Amino acid sequence: MSQPIIMNQFKAFILKEIYHILRDRKTLLVLLGMPIAQIVLFGFALSNEVKNTSIYFLNQSSEPLAQQLIEKVDQNKYFDVKGYIQDAAEAEVLLRSGKAKVVAIIPSDFAYALAHENETTIQLLTDGADPNTANIINTYFTLITQQFRNEHFGKINLPYQINTNVRMLYNPQLKGEYTFVPGVIAMVLMIICVLMTSVSIVKEKELGNMEMLLVSPTNPLIVIISKAVPYFIISLIIVTIILVMSVVLLHIPIRGSLWLLYFVSSIFILSALSLGLVISTITNSQQVAMLISLMGMMLPTIMFGGFMFPIENMPLPMQIISNIVPAKWFYYAINGIMIKGLGISSLYKEILILLGFCVLFITISFKKFNIRLS
Repeated sequence: MSQPIIMNQFKAFILKEIYHILRDRKTLLVLLGMPIAQIVLFGFALSNEVKNTSIYFLNQSSEPLAQQLIEKVDQNKYFDVKGYIQDAAEAEVLLRSGKAKVVAIIPSDFAYALAHENETTIQLLTDGADPNTANIINTYFTLITQQFRNEHFGKINLPYQINTNVRMLYNPQLKGEYTFVPGVIAMVLMIICVLMTSVSIVKEKELGNMEMLLVSPTNPLIVIISKAVPYFIISLIIVTIILVMSVVLLHIPIRGSLWLLYFVSSIFILSALSLGLVISTITNSQQVAMLISLMGMMLPTIMFGGFMFPIENMPLPMQIISNIVPAKWFYYAINGIMIKGLGISSLYKEILILLGFCVLFITISFKKFNIRLS
């Protein structure tokens, strides 16, 4: 078969698949709406920051300095002073009912101890049912009190004191969006590419269209590739949507090369599409393909992707398993490009591993594609 005829067939199959996607308005809405919903959810609703924490004070001091501290805490975005209590028993009632996340007890000698002994103690009663949130609240309150002390009494230098000067590089505000957005890109691309590619081919099998295509003079490889090309284009559009929303709404910078970011994304998209083709060759129903794609891809991406749970904190066997999850390497690469501004010389390992996944999945999908549909 001559090359012009092959190219014409290839274009015809691609156009057929594009028309099919455009006619299915509901699926197209899901494809384009999912990244928008994920960015809004992870960017605004799901955050590791703890804001507007309800706090009550048991103020045993009659000095104005204690009231000034309470006002400073109330002015901070992390706390919302709800009121005052009269005794510690009332604090337990508030914490147990959930009306308060923390209760601060200011001692009666608060101002005197600070002025004459250079130190005092404020007792914090927090809800330990959520230890992570409690630790974050304690850290926030400690930083506020230290800043308050320095403003009123100056920084106290004790003999033989060791100070630490901390600088948070790349994310000085410690925004959770800096972690979530690259992870959302990995998760959305993995789910959409694998799910839609696998289902589209299995659907052709169920309708009997694949048999007619394969008994025709068309090369089976053209059928496979033409199924993947439209979803490759849609995936690049999804990446663009996420990046635009990240910059405009969440104010996340893209410090590295935009071309390198799209290059790495293209490799990851190709590997995910190829994995979807592999799934389509081993399944014969859309329900099975959807189950494998969603449960088999989403859970490993969330668990071992590195953006939800630190890989370093996992047991060694799980750290080893995470190496076979493509989303992990894509997350490391895209996070390095967007947040740290790294170049290809610093990301060659992740890029080579993603290329290896891509070649592996493409080879398996072509090998397992059964022309006879047995």
